[in-house]
Amino acid sequence: MNEAFLHFVWKYKTYNPLVKTAEDLPVEVLQTGLHNTDAGPDFSNARIKIGETTWAGNVEIHIKASDWHVHKHQQDDAYTNIILHVVFENDQDIYDRNGNILPTLELKGMIDEDVYKRYFYYINNQLWIPCEKDIGLVNPITIKGWMERLFVERMERKVQMLQTLFAHNGNSLGETFYHVLAGNFGFKTNEQPFLMLSRILPISILGKHKNSLFQIEAMLYGCAGMLTGNFKDDYPNQLLQEFKFLKKKYGLTVMEGHLWKFLRLRPTNFPGIRISQLAALVYKSESLLSKILEETKVENVKSFFNVKASTYWDDHYNFDKSSKKITKSLGESATENLILNTVVQFLFFYAKLKDEQQYRDRAINFMLGLKPENNSIIAHWASVGIKAQNALESQGLIELKNNYCKKKQCLKCAIGTKLLRERI
Repeated sequence: MNEAFLHFVWKYKTYNPLVKTAEDLPVEVLQTGLHNTDAGPDFSNARIKIGETTWAGNVEIHIKASDWHVHKHQQDDAYTNIILHVVFENDQDIYDRNGNILPTLELKGMIDEDVYKRYFYYINNQLWIPCEKDIGLVNPITIKGWMERLFVERMERKVQMLQTLFAHNGNSLGETFYHVLAGNFGFKTNEQPFLMLSRILPISILGKHKNSLFQIEAMLYGCAGMLTGNFKDDYPNQLLQEFKFLKKKYGLTVMEGHLWKFLRLRPTNFPGIRISQLAALVYKSESLLSKILEETKVENVKSFFNVKASTYWDDHYNFDKSSKKITKSLGESATENLILNTVVQFLFFYAKLKDEQQYRDRAINFMLGLKPENNSIIAHWASVGIKAQNALESQGLIELKNNYCKKKQCLKCAIGTKLLRERI
């Protein structure tokens, strides 16, 4: 038994309704109250009829009544308006500050045993998701609605991270957007090196050379630590010479080249290719953020990311190493990934910053127009019968797996509580 389960039992009334206090007074729960996950009583603004009297106030829940003293609630003013003490085991009388016995409801022997058995099974099995054998019993509408809520929850957490980055950037929208965009060009494997690159080479400097793709590339490759050593090809040598001048002009810093990762990457994802594509986007898309904030159709946003690496990379994946000729365009999958992880997140952030719901609604519509992600988590969900229809649903499923199923948070999950409450 744990307090989280007792909170669930109280919230959804999965106990014998014919309950009485320790003083043998009948209890009728009119309102269980608002569940409080912060400091203070567990449920606030409850309405409970005890005997012939209806009370309004707070409810505190413990495994044992004596936990009241273990948690030192008798010393905390937040617990002066407790109208009912709900416990699994009433092992000790508890008195309020006026010396009166605190009304106590003991749930031992009153809880639906089947509900507890199923909960115990969920939190102790080793399946990929705790309810893997039962989830097919849940109405698809319930699952779909929960995925949408989880997507929003996921975005709100990302917004908090963007708020920190925004403050670090002196409340500059342009610099913050550039950092997020650059980080996502690393596509997880090289996210941190790309973020580092964006921090040592601000968009304010790149913007001064927005009419020269070559100079933008020179600064990006140079600061990335990729223009060291002797080159055979003219192109990297020319970039090096240009970077020497620009480095001195702006006092630029150079990263350690070993920070970039190549292992287990497809050649089209090599950092040299991605840097050239990022340079092309900076060069091509003047006022990219403004255009994104004005655009209402995701297909048009996709067109903003229609860039390719410079012609040198048509037959190279690394400097001085030739390869079969192929144009290195930013593919559809990469484009949608950038929209999901940059554009959509930024629209959520901007909506909160400006307190304008329209940007949040637009972000949701964009997600509905993007294909679901293709990764191991989404594939495993499909194997248990839950198939994402769009990127919003796939993001919701990722959130569900990582922050609910892995952590056995069945009591906070709409699917888990549905299975437990209705015993379907």
